[in-house]
Amino acid sequence: MLKGMLLTLACGLGTLAMTASAAPSEQARREIAQLMEGLSNSRCEFQRNGKWYGQVDARAHLQRKYDYLLKRDLVDTAEQFIERAASKSSLSGRAYRVRCPGQPELDAGAWFRERLKTLRGSGATPR
Repeated sequence: MLKGMLLTLACGLGTLAMTASAAPSEQARREIAQLMEGLSNSRCEFQRNGKWYGQVDARAHLQRKYDYLLKRDLVDTAEQFIERAASKSSLSGRAYRVRCPGQPELDAGAWFRERLKTLRGSGATPR
């Protein structure tokens, strides 16, 4: 099973490498930072591989994934960050989830895309 997961990860990273482009622009870096800051400043929880994490641990995990992608020139837009780092596990392929008090639980990709849309529409960090 581990061998299969590693093979899946290697294939996924190979696909990412083929679609890689330049480093993120300053605007993209700012948007990605605001997305992660929005998560860490929220009262939301973040699920990965069936376990719920608080904002601090979720942010640290996403930062590690983002740093990995940056080192390999595999992310240059906020959309790529959401798709390649913030939507699903690179190992299991399972979608990440976000649950916030008083709101329905969502796939993390949809949660981050909505926040990005709000950021771009208002110029402010959504709450």
